[in-house]
Amino acid sequence: MSVFFGILVDGVSYGMILFMISVGLTITMGLMRVINLAHGSFALIGGATAHWLTSEMGVGYYAAVPLAVLATMMVAMVLEKVFYRKIYQFTELQQVLATIGITFLCIATVNYLLGSTILPIKIPEVFTESISLGFRSMPVHRLVVIVMGLVVVVALFLLLERTNFGIQLRAAVDNRTMADALGIDTVRIFALSFSLGAGLAAFGGILGAELLPVEAYYPLRYMVLFLVVVAVGGMGSIAGSFLAAIGLGIIDTAARYIVPEYGTIFFFVVMMLVLALRPRGLLGRI
Repeated sequence: MSVFFGILVDGVSYGMILFMISVGLTITMGLMRVINLAHGSFALIGGATAHWLTSEMGVGYYAAVPLAVLATMMVAMVLEKVFYRKIYQFTELQQVLATIGITFLCIATVNYLLGSTILPIKIPEVFTESISLGFRSMPVHRLVVIVMGLVVVVALFLLLERTNFGIQLRAAVDNRTMADALGIDTVRIFALSFSLGAGLAAFGGILGAELLPVEAYYPLRYMVLFLVVVAVGGMGSIAGSFLAAIGLGIIDTAARYIVPEYGTIFFFVVMMLVLALRPRGLLGRI
């Protein structure tokens, strides 16, 4: 029984990391209809910036995290204005090629500035302590990850479903010409949505550095993983991405516990079975 609960706790914390990083990709691919294979680059930028702030500049963790997220969002806004506004008009293949190019540009920049080794992020000592759950002890950091993941889920739901911003975003996606005619600033809406997705990726990349180590080739190493979460959850569905991330996190963790030599294979077999039964994903909108 203790093994079961251990798998559950580790799987949920892993799934929360996948969700926080992938949900931004759900926004850009599912709601904005842009194939952005450079999404993992924003997690890398956030993690690399947090590493630089905590390790090189001596900034405390609690200040470094929001600063790194904000810096990533600013970079995203620049990239959106300079590159992505043109990429929005590209065909699917052109979007793939353009965003892969941006990925390699990001990798080369981080590699040049910080090297190709793992970039550790200094966390507070309290995060390294353990709390007893009865059946096992769990690092405080894992608990923080789970709690922050739940906060992100609720905040995103309220933002997209209960605010004017969410209504305007859905209107801009469904019919941009009509939204413009009604006075909605679709350029601003798309820029803010893109920046929000990048900020969430950065936040997930920082919090998940223990499970998904930050290094220069991070975007390529985990690109498929993030795409799988979006595909299984369903394009444009925040709730679907959450269910997919948690489910895949638990499945991947269980496979690594029970059959470690076949863990990765089992993960992708489950993905293929889900997509075979539900081609649009669990809660896909399109």
